[in-house]
Order: sequence, then structure tokens, then C-alpha cells
Amino acid sequence: QTSPPTAQPLQHLPAPASEDGESMGHCPFCQRLFMVLLLKGVPFTLTTVDVKRALDVLKDFAPGAQLPVLLYNGEPKTDTVTIEDFLEDKLGPPMFPSLVPQYRESSLAGNDIFHKFSTYIKNPRNLLRALLSLDEFLSVPLEHELVNDPHLRASRRRFLDGDQLTLADCNLLPKLNIVQVVCQHYRRFGIPKDLQGVWRYLNSAGETKEFRYTCPSSEEIVQAYRSVVRSLQ
Repeated sequence: QTSPPTAQPLQHLPAPASEDGESMGHCPFCQRLFMVLLLKGVPFTLTTVDVKRALDVLKDFAPGAQLPVLLYNGEPKTDTVTIEDFLEDKLGPPMFPSLVPQYRESSLAGNDIFHKFSTYIKNPRNLLRALLSLDEFLSVPLEHELVNDPHLRASRRRFLDGDQLTLADCNLLPKLNIVQVVCQHYRRFGIPKDLQGVWRYLNSAGETKEFRYTCPSSEEIVQAYRSVVRSLQ
């Protein structure tokens, strides 16, 4: 069981464990919700569940569900998007920050990267095109940046929607981290260094506790994708 340094927990988030059955696993959907709860600043408990016996653990409070599951005041909430919407509705302003992006495009940026990643061994060009598209989005100034500086040629924002993490980042960053680790390890194809927008984004994320604290180790990701890579070869 792993608990972030917060007060008495109000929510409970069972998430897949790593290969050792105890530490945090590599699930990007769990990391997404983990980041949301940290950004909201609410107390919660993260419990890792051995995926080999997940059904046995879940059957008592959320039969038929798959991880992640959120227990809120004893009531189970399932499906990542549904949980995210619930948290945004339940934990909104003025007591908690809104994480909804200001720009619709921010929520769409990078949406195809994980799909292209799933077939990157057979067609790495598709993944590169998706990364180029994300880099272009991150490099073009957003409306509020141009209001402050009409002559700005390249964006300086830290994240997808601005200088604060939003739901869009909680969705994309865990997946982008997996892409970078797996591609670099198995194909020696990391995210190209000339994609300055993407690297500014990743470096900015690495400076936040919400991303650093929730990231699985690179070794955990590599081990988890070993069988996936072999099946695509």
C-alpha cells in the first residue's frame, strides 16, 4: 500500500501493482487519475493490487470492474473518463482548482500518439508523424500568449494549455513517458531532440511533483512491454 503525504484520505484508488506485486505499476490510466487527485489537493489513499488476483480483490466492492477503480465515500466509480468527470464535478471551484483546459485543441493534442505507438515497430514513420504534430501544437503560441505578446513567434508555455497542468496533460503525459522509454530501450528510437516543443513539455512535466511522484520506474515499463514488443516482431 502506498500513500502520498496527505491528510486522512477521503478517496481510495486501487491501482495495478508492478511485477513485485506491491509497488506502483505502469498503468497510464491509473497515473492519469493519480495526477488529477494530486492536482486537486485532496487526501486519498493509493492501494496497489496484484493484477494476478485483481478480480478477487475487486469482487467485493466493484464486481466486473477493471482497474483503476475509485472508491469515493465507499461508493465505487469505474471507467477512467467517468472517474475524471466525477472528480471534476465533485471537486470543483471554489474549494478545488478546475483542471478543464481553456482550449479544446489542448484536449485533442497528442491523442493519436499512443495508437501509433502500438504499431511503431512495423511502421515507425506513423509515430514520428504523430510526434511532429504534437511538437507543432506545442510550438505555436496560444491566444492568450499572443494577447500578452503579439509578436511572439514560438510558444513558451510549459504545458498543453498554458503554464498549469490540466486534464489534457494528465491524459497525455503518462502515455508519452511510456512511448519514450519503450522506444528508446527496444528500438533505440527516442523522441528526436529537435522536437523542441515536445522536450520543453517533458522537461516542464519533470519539474512537477504530480508527474514525478506518479511515474513508474523505467525498468517497470520496460519489463511490462517486453512481451508486447516480442509479439509485434
